[in-house]
Amino acid sequence: MAIDIDAINAERERIRSDYLRQPSERPASSARGLHHFALLCSDVRRTIEFYANLLEFPLTEIIENRDYAGSNHFFFDIGNGNLLAFFDLPGLDLGPYAEVLGGLHHVAISVTPEKWEHLRRKLDAAGVEHMVESGTSIYFRDPDGARLELLADPLGEMYGMTVL
Repeated sequence: MAIDIDAINAERERIRSDYLRQPSERPASSARGLHHFALLCSDVRRTIEFYANLLEFPLTEIIENRDYAGSNHFFFDIGNGNLLAFFDLPGLDLGPYAEVLGGLHHVAISVTPEKWEHLRRKLDAAGVEHMVESGTSIYFRDPDGARLELLADPLGEMYGMTVL
């Protein structure tokens, strides 16, 4: 199937024209921020080792999942009052991670340029395969295959563009 790049670009411009507003014309968001983003994991200890020890996102709490007895719901501090959460769902045989339409593509987490370099070195030392893009993004997968990005651009910016 051939992709019509000109048609895609034209539609993007129509969407920009129809929906995108300048900051001074944009209404305030109804949201206060991201409380938590929840992912699934197959091994609680391995997930904690990866996120708390390798990526240095402190574990803040682990409780029973209110929706599934015997399942854990645990949280990592990713800065600015935001949390990354996980569920293990023992006994459900969920299968491997898969990127599907409507599913997760990746989670981008903002870090300072100094922390970005520090964590890149830690990923290297731990043997975690990763790809550096544009000198400010590192893409890699967690132990269950979820794709993550560490982004050294300031919050509200991406690759030199203001996105907020």
